[in-house]
Amino acid sequence: MTSVSASGPENILSVRAVKKHFEVRKGLLAKKVGNVYAVDGVSFDIARGETLGLVGESGCGKSTVGRLILRLLDLTAGEVHLKGVNISELTRSEILPHRREMQMVFQDPYSSLNPKLSAGSLVSEPLRNFKQGTSAEIDQRVQMLFERVGFKREAMERYPHEFSGGQRQRLGIARALAVNPSLIVADEPVSALDVSVQAQVINLLIDLQEEFNLALLFISHDLAVVEHVSHRIAVMYVGKLVEITDTKTLFKNPLHPYTEALLSAVPVPDPRVIKKKIIIKGDVASPINPPSGCRFHTRCPHVMDRCRVEDPALQEMEAGHRVACHLHDPSGFTPSLKS
Repeated sequence: MTSVSASGPENILSVRAVKKHFEVRKGLLAKKVGNVYAVDGVSFDIARGETLGLVGESGCGKSTVGRLILRLLDLTAGEVHLKGVNISELTRSEILPHRREMQMVFQDPYSSLNPKLSAGSLVSEPLRNFKQGTSAEIDQRVQMLFERVGFKREAMERYPHEFSGGQRQRLGIARALAVNPSLIVADEPVSALDVSVQAQVINLLIDLQEEFNLALLFISHDLAVVEHVSHRIAVMYVGKLVEITDTKTLFKNPLHPYTEALLSAVPVPDPRVIKKKIIIKGDVASPINPPSGCRFHTRCPHVMDRCRVEDPALQEMEAGHRVACHLHDPSGFTPSLKS
């Protein structure tokens, strides 16, 4: 297996060949008839203070990756290491001490907040669960967090329905930060918000990451947002990583045809710039019955015979830039292209 390492500081998170296959059952007897290969061998690292953007079309498995990391789902195979500890096979009681180190910001803040609790109680709840100080210390911590995400002290007495969408997301961020985690998984945290509010929440996340030196997995389908917030970007297609590199390199020199097509669809704010869009023909491959070989070969404009039978490995083309594509085989063998 090829390691996908982040340069620089220590790795907070290491994901190794992680798989999640959901059983498909039908009939009165619920007989197993197949599997959904939601995540099929994903590997990457995230260093302290780093943001990794995880992007791809809807249904590619990126949200499932986030839930596997947090152990909200059990792994079919592979390992997840948090600060050097393998948490993949820990029981509920064994993993409890590690849950303080990893928190999540959800796509829909309202559904993740208990409507019966006040905002102050929602943010203090994780602190009380993990016994992080006395009542006075907890109250002081909650007040500091409210101020840090732009709320006044009076907001602690309000309930979730009294906040706007952007305010609820800031409340969710404050709750995620309450226990001082090392890793935050943000799953589409701004997709349900207006554009102006998106910018506020994204800038808040960036500031808080720098302040608390957090490792951040930012899951999104919006490449424009991911470009702004991420140090590195990993691109997923039907359960597999197809490319991973630093943000600047990905936008200047994408190597995988799928990445090129995604980037061509990113709108350019300058009306004088004419951008050629790459139209991907065909439908996204089914995760229940994925095609043999490269999973993108059914839609790829550069498909070769080799692509149909051999699954390309995620290999390093240059320092920190890995791609899974036979077009960039480091062995130098490039068969003739077929349209």
